[in-house]
Amino acid sequence: MKQLYMSAVFLYTAAGFTAQEVVWQKDIKSSTQDFLSQVTTTIDQQYLITGSSIQSKKITTENKQNSGYDFHLVKLNQQGEEVWEKYFSGQNHDFLSATISTQEGGFLLAGTSYSSKGLDKKDDSKGGSDIWLIRINEFGDELWQKTIGTLQDEEARSVIQTADLGFMVAGNIQNASNGFGSKDVIVSRLDKNGKLLSESILGGKGLDEVEKMIPTPDGGALLGIYSRSSEIRDSRSGLRSDPGSTGSSANNNTPNPVSRYPKATENYGEGDYWIVKLNKDGKVEWEKNFGGKGDDHVRTMAFTSSGYIIGGESRSERSGNKTVGIEEGTDLWLISLNTKGDEQWQKSYNFKNRDILMGMNVITGKPSTDNRQPSTKGILLGGYTQAEGRIEADDETFWMLYIDNDGNEQWRKHIKGESRKKEERLSDLKMNKDGSIVLAGTSAEELGKENWKIVKLGDSQIDQLIEKQDMKIYPNPVSDYCYVEIGFEFKEADITLYDMGGRQLQSLKTKNKVTKINTQNLIQGAYLIVVKTDTEKTANAKLIKR
Repeated sequence: MKQLYMSAVFLYTAAGFTAQEVVWQKDIKSSTQDFLSQVTTTIDQQYLITGSSIQSKKITTENKQNSGYDFHLVKLNQQGEEVWEKYFSGQNHDFLSATISTQEGGFLLAGTSYSSKGLDKKDDSKGGSDIWLIRINEFGDELWQKTIGTLQDEEARSVIQTADLGFMVAGNIQNASNGFGSKDVIVSRLDKNGKLLSESILGGKGLDEVEKMIPTPDGGALLGIYSRSSEIRDSRSGLRSDPGSTGSSANNNTPNPVSRYPKATENYGEGDYWIVKLNKDGKVEWEKNFGGKGDDHVRTMAFTSSGYIIGGESRSERSGNKTVGIEEGTDLWLISLNTKGDEQWQKSYNFKNRDILMGMNVITGKPSTDNRQPSTKGILLGGYTQAEGRIEADDETFWMLYIDNDGNEQWRKHIKGESRKKEERLSDLKMNKDGSIVLAGTSAEELGKENWKIVKLGDSQIDQLIEKQDMKIYPNPVSDYCYVEIGFEFKEADITLYDMGGRQLQSLKTKNKVTKINTQNLIQGAYLIVVKTDTEKTANAKLIKR
């Protein structure tokens, strides 16, 4: 098992070096090239750090079952302490790409597997590389797994949970027999138990790679695709087929609905942003293409009160339908769209050299006048800058950039550890409900020895933007478990549950901002939860058991 280390971190702005509130930092050491894919936050504000690693214990002993990469998971509590560590192994290389926290608790893992049946993998290879899905509970125990693939090579890229508690998985497929180009996008819909319901293949005449998928409020999804494809103009191959015309990729003996969606928008340059909106059934509602004459690479997206923010990197000057230029190397390029896909604004940002965007979080305020959708105050971006040519002082260092809802920059900051490594690359950035921020990436003195670096920050500028309550309970009404979120600053608090007659039913101490409460044994009715902190703050709220 890899060791975890705690160290101090400093954060500084362009105006000068200033110490910030650093909650904790964890460095997960490795002697091999480990890949960190993301950090996933849970409803009770714990963290699942996921990626791909070669297990050192398998290399240093005579156990030669697998010397390749495995799915690697480390769960941390709110204080940054390890809760558990897990590996999921096939007999060949397996790379974990995307993870989500499910509404029912636990997680869904989506990765790319080069392994056939054996070790933790329960299904045979379909041919080449496949998409490997594993659903686990909050303790890391497997609930089910699924292998999706064909004789060609597939890779997983992104996964979401749908409104019916099922899932959509987005990935790429090379040279598909029912595809359009050298690489196409494949989207698979599954129910909550992993049964494959339908698949869609999207592409143009060339290479298309999905980078990100996010859920939309209507139960559908938005795809962010890096496209090097021209549109399909051939009348025969350009027809969009109805489901049911093609056999399943997951089981060659059983037909499953497969829809084909050829690209219908032109490319402007070497690589463009191709944005596709799917409905809840996985069918295309609309698509948009954005780009200049150079290479433009979409990375991430977010839903806001005014529509969608699309973000990535650009090497294009003003050209095509790109209305902003570049300053140096690769700049950040953001596009704001309404829910119909119409452009609202474009903005460009530069940290010098090659700027790479890896995370985007929306900061919301009170609901707007229609009292349905919370208003968006701004967007917090995270990434890193790679050196191109001369080396700047802040290259290979995590950064954060905060913009308002109209794309206007408010501030930017760089983040360093107690000892800065030669190469530090951010993989993901997540903001907690209390305004704290978790950044996860790799830190290495040399290539091939990447440690995982996880930093939790408390930022006063973000803190001022967060709408706070003394106490929140969710879900409410509750069935089996609820979560009590405390808005005060404290070191220790008492949480007490009373019935409406004043009889004490439960009492516990906590050091956590969010605490899970077991309500399975409560009968239907109303209850009172009271919080008292060591800072002499108190709050109470009614809980309804259904």
